[in-house]
Amino acid sequence: MGDLMHALPALTDAAKQIPNIEFDWVVDENFSEVPLWHPNVKSVIKTNHRTWKKNIFSFKLVKQLIGIKKILNNKHYDVVIDMQNNLKSAAVSFLINKPVHGMDRTSVREYPAHLTYDFKYKISKENHAIVRQRELMAMSLGYKANQEKVDYGTTMERFESFKAGPIFSTTQWKKSLVLVHNASKPSKMWPINFWQDLIEYMNKEGYRAVLPSGSKEEYLRAKEIASSNKESFAIEPMSLNETAYIINISEGCVCSDTGLAHLAALLNKPSVTMYSVTDKNLIGTVGQNQSHIVSTDSKMESISPKKVWEELKLLMSSGGG
Repeated sequence: MGDLMHALPALTDAAKQIPNIEFDWVVDENFSEVPLWHPNVKSVIKTNHRTWKKNIFSFKLVKQLIGIKKILNNKHYDVVIDMQNNLKSAAVSFLINKPVHGMDRTSVREYPAHLTYDFKYKISKENHAIVRQRELMAMSLGYKANQEKVDYGTTMERFESFKAGPIFSTTQWKKSLVLVHNASKPSKMWPINFWQDLIEYMNKEGYRAVLPSGSKEEYLRAKEIASSNKESFAIEPMSLNETAYIINISEGCVCSDTGLAHLAALLNKPSVTMYSVTDKNLIGTVGQNQSHIVSTDSKMESISPKKVWEELKLLMSSGGG
């Protein structure tokens, strides 16, 4: 999910340079709502490429790839760009009967993705993912890359109000904070009791905690965290459009290193994101009112709830919330 949001500023740059430009975007079905937040995205072509490695020799995968190839080659595209430059995106690029733009062998995220590209560009791996994608878009479309202030260019028209009863009335949301508690790897997850301690700090100053989830497993973890305090609420799995709505009307967020942290940054919501093994300078959140706390020993347990709370209070008091 974060990779998709990293690509959005590149679309905004292109739209400023080329009036009326339109994009079709190949995206995993789990995150298919994200591209449509950008007004220049015309349509989304869905895959389920997150499962491809598990089904690499299956008939189901072959059938899906044939279907994707047919969709892509039945349309006329002026330019085709592989913004992700990894093996899964390169597999899609291989299906297209048009020249593809991508990064060269020293720049791609996963070797040998570059072998599927016809136009290859050298782009430093030392730059943040957003910078890299803005450069790739500019090189592919023939304009000078804009590395000024990041503009995701998204609208909120597709966000959906989450109907969860009187708990989420407008008045009560004024003192609500979203806690993004889950992550893709155990090494990126804060202990449950640390989240509970953070909620205690929040409650003492009149804030309530809201814990969204995107799956049954995440919901069970949210419920366990919320079980220690009557002023914290676990929300059943919801769509990304609903989650975006909830984050947008909250006063701030505390996030694990995961996709929803980038959503909070996209919305310029006062947010503290915690990092253990990720290099924040390469793929950390980018936006207004963002703070990064990095573990000193690559362990999430080294980040204290008190430090997180003090950091978030500072963000909110400085005008972000």
